[in-house]
Amino acid sequence: MAKSHIKPTDVEIEFDENELIVSKTDIKGRLVYVNDVFARVAEMTTKEVIGEPHNIIRHPDMPRAVFKLLWDSIQAGKEIFAYVKNMSKTGKYYWVIAHVTPSYGIDGEINGYHSNRRAPSKRGIEQISEIYKKLLTEEKKHNNAKDGLQASYDLFLEILQAEGKSYSEFIWSLGK
Repeated sequence: MAKSHIKPTDVEIEFDENELIVSKTDIKGRLVYVNDVFARVAEMTTKEVIGEPHNIIRHPDMPRAVFKLLWDSIQAGKEIFAYVKNMSKTGKYYWVIAHVTPSYGIDGEINGYHSNRRAPSKRGIEQISEIYKKLLTEEKKHNNAKDGLQASYDLFLEILQAEGKSYSEFIWSLGK
């Protein structure tokens, strides 16, 4: 699927607060399992997504700094919760609160990742959207993508420090 040809729309896909979007990836982030809710909300079939990189649903409004934090955490064997704006096959968007964890093989080594996602609160989305806009603006100030990522990440850490909270504490304070 040529994701670069998908144009984001202003149409939101909502899913029930009791539904759970589930996916599993291999160590490189390629999808090896998705549940029916994942496929329905992403407006894709299981056949279309299995073997594809998980970022097939990445929305361009998502700052790369958030994914750096996510990958740094799970590759270190830690779980993470994150607000993520995703994009469906038709360019519609949907927000999730993702819980991502490493999966382990019988040898005790990380062999993939597992993510459960729920619908976040509207208030939480409003709060995190403003921060994500600032991070994206910072990323775009730099001609070099690596410099933009680092500047955005540093800004994110400054925001957390100003809040006086760890990343996890900050995420769980949203929407309250």
